[in-house]
Amino acid sequence: MFSVLQGVCDPALVALVAALVIGCSGIPGLFLRMPGLGQLCATVTTILAALAGLPAALMLLFSSATSTYILSWGLPFGLCELTIDPLSAFFLIPVFLVAAAGSLFALGYWPAAEHPSTERGLTFFYGILASSMAILVTARNGVFFLMVWEIMALSAYFLLATEHEHEDVRRAGIVYLIATHTGSAALYVLFSLLASQSGSYLLPAAGSLSALPPAAMVIATAAFFGFGAKAGIMPFHIWLPSAHANAPSHVSAMMSGVMLKMGLYGIFRTLTFFHDPPLIWGAVLTVAGISSALLGIAFAVAQRDMKRLLACSSIENIGIITTGLGVAMLGISSQNAPLAYLGMAGALLHILNHSFFKPLLFLGSGVIIHATGTRNMNLMGGVAKGMPKVAFLFLIGSIAICGIPPLNGFVSEFLLYFGLFSQLQTSSLVYLVLLAPLLALVGGLAVVAFTKLYSSVFLGTSRSHGAVHPHEAGLTMLLPMALFALLCLLVGVMPQWALRLVAPAIASFMPLVSDIDQTNYVLILNRISMMTLILCAVAIAAALFWRWRLGYARVTKTSTWGCGYQRSSSRMQYGASSFSEMAVSVFNGIIRQKITRPALKGLFPEATTCDDKPSETLLERFVLPLCTVAGVSFTFLRRLQHGQMHVYMIYIFATLFVLMLWAH
Repeated sequence: MFSVLQGVCDPALVALVAALVIGCSGIPGLFLRMPGLGQLCATVTTILAALAGLPAALMLLFSSATSTYILSWGLPFGLCELTIDPLSAFFLIPVFLVAAAGSLFALGYWPAAEHPSTERGLTFFYGILASSMAILVTARNGVFFLMVWEIMALSAYFLLATEHEHEDVRRAGIVYLIATHTGSAALYVLFSLLASQSGSYLLPAAGSLSALPPAAMVIATAAFFGFGAKAGIMPFHIWLPSAHANAPSHVSAMMSGVMLKMGLYGIFRTLTFFHDPPLIWGAVLTVAGISSALLGIAFAVAQRDMKRLLACSSIENIGIITTGLGVAMLGISSQNAPLAYLGMAGALLHILNHSFFKPLLFLGSGVIIHATGTRNMNLMGGVAKGMPKVAFLFLIGSIAICGIPPLNGFVSEFLLYFGLFSQLQTSSLVYLVLLAPLLALVGGLAVVAFTKLYSSVFLGTSRSHGAVHPHEAGLTMLLPMALFALLCLLVGVMPQWALRLVAPAIASFMPLVSDIDQTNYVLILNRISMMTLILCAVAIAAALFWRWRLGYARVTKTSTWGCGYQRSSSRMQYGASSFSEMAVSVFNGIIRQKITRPALKGLFPEATTCDDKPSETLLERFVLPLCTVAGVSFTFLRRLQHGQMHVYMIYIFATLFVLMLWAH
């Protein structure tokens, strides 16, 4: 297919056209009256466009070439360039992949017959979101970048607010709008300063700026704030848990698997402008990354809402990626090529891995919620009996996100560990080894979080009426999950090929590592590949042997020991909250629980409930009070908006007069 695309036309043009086609995929459904026909057309169009765009992106990635197109737009902001280099091509891969998988998943998860009032808008804005993200990574004009950024932000809001009749959804949408537009304000500062430094609204070429002027520090700060708010780096994560929890599950998969990466792309791209980044930049990214990873997974452990747990886990994974980028920047600043290479390889590969296992988990959560009617893990249990295929695929995603071999999460984290421990052989940056035990703690908490999730959802007995008879997912929902599970396995058993996939993006980002000898790293990954293949073979052999013995053995069924009780009950098993209670207590100063413990009165107390609900500490104790104070402080501005047109005209005249004096 690569040769066919190369022989027919420029693969960059194919990728751009595919992005535009995906953006238009939901338009027919706005006018077609037959229920479901528009959704089906959008799905087929999105899948076909992704099948064309994905090979084009891979070809551009491995060719290490840069393709540029000029958009004729007639605006007074200079040329509007659309450029695809290896870094842009790398970020196009998850956009096309997750967009196609989520569109197919929506046929069974959000069918038009069951959601006639929301399906058309959901399908339309889903295509707009995917298209805007694909075009965003190609934009090289600052003003055009901001335009596409705003389209992406607003389309994500309309997708998030699909079920706006619920108060929680409306509240999540408001928090998201405040956070994303606060970040956008920082981006206005960023691109204004870049234009003043370079004399053009075109983004600076790689390595063309110096980090020594004071303006460079302001640029870096604005980029970290503006793009970090979109990526969900702490403390800019306040919108993420509620948004991911309340959005439709295939939208959550798109937002977590791809949209968060757009914030990371902005940080990556901004750092390429400078040829001499100081150590402080890498140190800030490293500290922010490891803090996000540790606190994000700590909040995930405390959650009882299935999708909130996955959302907090996204904060953790974004933190791991940011840590890898920070380590790479420290390597660049100190001219330590191996550290820079391993940090960047771990960060980029984890971006790819996260776009595989996190959509798998979010899509799986959508299937489970669709079957049980609840997001509360305390009300689930025993779901695997009715949904064995979903349980198996979800198990693969859970193992992958915990960084356990033989799946892909292990590979990217191994590269980061390898880079940290390699500093023991150098005389500089030895203190980076201290990050290794913190990453190990993050991994351990991830195991606790996803053991809690999987066991409380799939194992044991049901705790509510909705979980008693769950039904297996349809083919349109299982196929996307199976695709992501297969990709998790492929990267895990062939990590050397995954390293080659990120190598072109690393070389375009850091010329420092262009001459580094990668043979040693490839050999190590070859050994890991051999070990994972042996592990998979042993696991398959053990499973086949077990089934063979089970086929010839006498099988009897009996109840398990009930600890002296005459009859077992779902209340006798661990729930999600009780399973993680001890782990949550360790972080009691950070994670504030809203605990309800009713008093029992009399010899025969009435039925009651206990409730443990983790609070959004930063949002509820700092951000919302600040917003309240700001609202009270600016109440006098409401007097200016009184509906009298002649007074408004005076405002306009006075503003124009002041601007004329200023220009003069």
